[in-house]
Amino acid sequence: MPGYLTTHVLDTATGRPAAGLGIDLYRIEGEERKHLARAETNADGRTDAPILPEAAFAPGTYELVFEAGAYLRGTGDRPEPPFLDRVPIRFGMAEAVHYHVPLLLSPYGYSTYRGS
Repeated sequence: MPGYLTTHVLDTATGRPAAGLGIDLYRIEGEERKHLARAETNADGRTDAPILPEAAFAPGTYELVFEAGAYLRGTGDRPEPPFLDRVPIRFGMAEAVHYHVPLLLSPYGYSTYRGS
């Protein structure tokens, strides 16, 4: 079974997908962060393709960094600076399977989980 990584972002304050939110993917190697990919969410809050496709998959530690502050600034009446700006989620992928790491976002909090 091939390994790959997908993600999506839901704006829990509005109950809608978070469109136009930038995401960076890094591979963590010791103390170093190696940038692998940059994507932006579409109208459904998802990236158009896996942020880490099968051909690039390797077990290890990764970090998704969600540009929450830029997205939240674009939604209207939010404090400046925003409470949340860049939201990092560091996680491990041990086996070659489909990993799905979503972000549930609001102006003052977030959560994540390993989805399917």
